[in-house]
Amino acid sequence: MNIGKASKLSGVTAKTIRYYEEIGLITPASRKTNGYRDYADNDVSTLQFIQRTRNLGFSLKDTGNLVTLWRDQHRASADVKSLALNHIHEIELRIEELQEVRDTLVDLTKKCHGDDRPDCPILQGLSNNQN
Repeated sequence: MNIGKASKLSGVTAKTIRYYEEIGLITPASRKTNGYRDYADNDVSTLQFIQRTRNLGFSLKDTGNLVTLWRDQHRASADVKSLALNHIHEIELRIEELQEVRDTLVDLTKKCHGDDRPDCPILQGLSNNQN
């Protein structure tokens, strides 16, 4: 199938498919005599797998490692679990950071009267890096 159909079936844009080939995340598609890429069903399955990992926030590096493990029938599930647990830890750190950002913004908005006066504690807090 051509890249357009592979894109539609996998949910990955054609541009991204080309990029994944370029960085070695997926094996480059075979070429037809006219030079167009020719994808097989297993290529679409791989793209769907990659799309799911990316939707879950895995980095390209971790996605590559997961693809390798997914293809390896002799893999240890402990290796897969380790990657997932590391990703969970990274997510938890980001959640903490976002909570701090939220708390800062809530505090700044509570200090703001939101009226016609030019004084704005939000802008002051942002310019002074204060909470």
